[in-house]
This record gives sequence, structure tokens and C-alpha cells, in this order.
Amino acid sequence: MSIKVVTLSEAFKQLRFASERRPESTAQDLAGAFSELSAYRNGGIYIGHYAGNSEWERHSEGDEIVQIIKGSTSLILLQEEGEQRIALSAGQLAVVPQNQWHRFETPEAVKVMTVTPQPTDHQVTKPTFSQ
Repeated sequence: MSIKVVTLSEAFKQLRFASERRPESTAQDLAGAFSELSAYRNGGIYIGHYAGNSEWERHSEGDEIVQIIKGSTSLILLQEEGEQRIALSAGQLAVVPQNQWHRFETPEAVKVMTVTPQPTDHQVTKPTFSQ
């Protein structure tokens, strides 16, 4: 068995900064701004370097771990009573529960690492809470 060792600073140097991420951004728009560092369980460990707003997403097979490496973002969770905003900055980690619709608002550059189970459901428009 071999162990994969990744140096985050080197991995981030390989990324392209996506300065205008939008919910409707295509894979081509975001090409090079995200990278899979390693497969992990039923998903992977990913990094990203961007600014802007993501689409809504949820993960049906497990919790997602979000670690802010540099910069800050707002994690928005869809709750029955509405949207809950959580400010995250460098050095902070959040665990998004399985099946929880969420998105990110990031006005300035952020470098993020996630442990993301697959599959991931994506939705450009705000889902209803019961979806």
C-alpha cells in the first residue's frame, strides 16, 4: 500500500483563479479552478480557488467537510425557516450534513479544500426545502 502525500501550497499553484464564479457557470468556465487531490471513500478531496457565488448543492451519500485555507466565504444553508448564513474564514472548518442544500457566496478570493461525497446534486435556482 502506498501513501499519497500532497503539499497544499504546491497544489494551489497549479490552479487557475476563477474570478467570477456564478451559479450558472459551466465546467468550461471553471476549468482549472478546482482539482481533485485524491479519491476518498465514495468521493474525493478537492481544492478550489475562486471568487463569486456557487450553485445550490447537496450530497446524498454523506457529510461534506469544508476547510477554508485562505480568504473567507459565506456558507448558506437552506433551512425550513429560510436561509442560514455562516461566515467562514481561513483556518475554519465546517461539516455540512448529508442531504443539506447549501451554497457559497464569496465576494473576494478564497482557497478552499473539501472532502466531498458523491454523487452531488446541483441546482442553479433555490430549491424548495422539501426537495
